[in-house]
Amino acid sequence: MRSTALAAALALALGAPAAAQVAAPQQAAPPAPTLAQIGMFIYPAQDQGAEQQKADEAACTEWAEAQTGLTLQAGSVNLDSAAQAARAQAGQATQGAAVAGAARGAVGGVIIGAIAGDAGKGAAIGAVAGAMGGHSARRAAKNQAAQQGAAQAQAQNQQAVETFKKAAGACLEARGYSVK
Repeated sequence: MRSTALAAALALALGAPAAAQVAAPQQAAPPAPTLAQIGMFIYPAQDQGAEQQKADEAACTEWAEAQTGLTLQAGSVNLDSAAQAARAQAGQATQGAAVAGAARGAVGGVIIGAIAGDAGKGAAIGAVAGAMGGHSARRAAKNQAAQQGAAQAQAQNQQAVETFKKAAGACLEARGYSVK
């Protein structure tokens, strides 16, 4: 009993430093994109200087974030995650496709088998063919859903960027800039 307790204490003592060494250093987040980087063309129509324009852009970015509830962040939309989520949803929705296909195939096979003289054999062949068709239909539905999910995520992100650009543009125009 004493040796078991000693072994457990030794394992904990030796395991703790090893676990602490595995931790990865935290990386700083990349800087947020500028208004120019999201496609805004800003001209100082009232001869504002570069420092004034920089300050106005920062203030209008902050104002646009407050008005829209959106925050500019570096990076891109994770289309793979959106596609995987849509594929999973389609998988759940089409879960019984193979079984339903097998049932339909079996019914058709019984009819064909009865005509040929062996309804049981016809039902078995029809069930296999129907199941294969059901699997194929399910796979096609999942792939189509994945494509649609990725496209929808991209469209939603683009709409959010356009909304943000409108808000920032309104602020900059009120400060005497021409914005396109």
